[in-house]
Formats: sequence, C-alpha cells, structure tokens
Amino acid sequence: MFDFGGVAVELQGYNACFFCLGVSAAGMNETEYTRLTYDLTLGWAKVLAKTNPAMTFIYVSGAGTGGKAMRAQVKKRTEDALLALFPNAYMFRIGALRAMHGEVSKTRWTRILYAVFAPLWPLVRMIALGSIITTEQLGCAMIRVARYGAPKRVLENRDLIGLAALD
Repeated sequence: MFDFGGVAVELQGYNACFFCLGVSAAGMNETEYTRLTYDLTLGWAKVLAKTNPAMTFIYVSGAGTGGKAMRAQVKKRTEDALLALFPNAYMFRIGALRAMHGEVSKTRWTRILYAVFAPLWPLVRMIALGSIITTEQLGCAMIRVARYGAPKRVLENRDLIGLAALD
C-alpha cells in the first residue's frame, strides 16, 4: 500500500478519486495513526495530483475533525494538505453511518454498536436530524460531488444528505 512509485501511468486519465481507506485510532499511538492516515493518503494523493491535477479528490474523513483528540488532529492535517494539493478536493466528514442493503462493517466494535443501537436509529434520526447518513446517501453524494462539485469543500453529514437528495 505504500509503494507509490511506478503506478502513475496506470492512474492517468481518471477524473475522480474516492479515497475511503482508513483505520480506527483505537489502541494506536500518534506515529502509527499518522502513518496510516496522513502518510498513506498523501502518498497516493501526490501521485494522483501529479498525474491528474484537475482531478476531483474526495476524502472520507470524520466528524469531529480538527478537535483536540489525536485522531482529530491527524485527520485535520490530512484534510489541510489535500485541500492545498487539489483545487477540487472535498472532505466528507462522516458522523454516524447506517449500513444499507445487507452491508456489514469489517470492524467488530462497529458491528456490535450497530446491533445494540439498531432499534434506536429511527428515534435518533427524528431527534438529531441530519446526524445519520446511510451508505446509499453517501454513495449518491460522492457521485454528485465528483460530477458537479459542491458549494463548499468541507462537507458534514447534513450537507451530504442534502446533496444526495438532489439526484
């Protein structure tokens, strides 16, 4: 995953990248998390920017980015670097994501949380409007932003739900 050399030719001609790769910061120190979040993302982004400078780069980040937690600070550095690298970069700050159509998280603790809170999804959606986005809405928003851009470059759940509804 860290071998960025020699692939530029294979990446020519693309006009969008959905960078959805990421890890949980749980149990990681800052060095490990930075390597897998900042270094990996920027390594690929630099290759893509050099090969396709006008590319739309969509980075799936997280709610709370820019906060005081280590995870939030690393994500913010990553976002800032991507925004400087690509004129058409968009940060998708996902909060609660509801899997649809039988999709299942690969992360054990996420599967457990989803199972425990599944009966509460409708109530949370009513009380905290815009706090939960479905995987289907996220996909629609990603495609829309790749095609048409968005009014701002850092997008929260509410923004993404609104963009998905335009299709």
